[in-house]
Amino acid sequence: MAHIVRPYGDTLDDGKVQLSFTLPVPHGLKAQEAARIMVLGWGFSDCEIVHSARISDNFTFFVAYAKTERGVDYDAVEADRNEEEKSMSMDEVNEFIRARIGRKVVVVGACTGFDAHTVGIDAIMNMKGYNHHYGLERYSMMEAHNLGAQVPNERLLEYAVKVNADAILVSQVVTQKDTHIHNLTNLIELLEAEGLRSKFICIVGGPRISNKLAVQLGYDAGFGRGTYADDVATFIVKKLAERMER
Repeated sequence: MAHIVRPYGDTLDDGKVQLSFTLPVPHGLKAQEAARIMVLGWGFSDCEIVHSARISDNFTFFVAYAKTERGVDYDAVEADRNEEEKSMSMDEVNEFIRARIGRKVVVVGACTGFDAHTVGIDAIMNMKGYNHHYGLERYSMMEAHNLGAQVPNERLLEYAVKVNADAILVSQVVTQKDTHIHNLTNLIELLEAEGLRSKFICIVGGPRISNKLAVQLGYDAGFGRGTYADDVATFIVKKLAERMER
């Protein structure tokens, strides 16, 4: 029997949702009605525009309340990754490397392309880490190289080859017009053209990155919101151990 779940607002299964979006129209009553009609056109009912604000002369931001009859069979949903596979702590990762790999694991990371946001790669790589999760530089059995931001894919690949890296980490924050998709695809194409794709464990992270997207683009894994250095480190060392033991 299907386990159907629906959005919850005031009463279980009432289907109430809150939406926010922007339209390229001047702020006013006509704009509010246009927004309401648009939400109804998306298949919602009982729509009410509860807030609108002028962004500029020809752009307006809206918040709408609406209702949907749609639901999802929760039992049929497959998660982005297996939540039962608990990540190891920093000490556990170091011990795993000593026991299963027997040498330091070399990781090279960068925020590539024109993306200048280092917050993501720094949270994973820098010694201090983020939110009580130490970065890879603090792992005694890892050699972490953080190349920073706005690093061309060619330079990242060249450096990874130079230091004989085991894993390449790419951070992508800017996603306008799918810039991240084009940049990430380019890196994989470069690796394949050089015959180096199988040499490296390739990982991508960022606020708009999912594991499914990363795999579709040719990466080994993707890490988005709510993931930390220990999650990345656990994946790298387990994947590397599997490859070495084949």
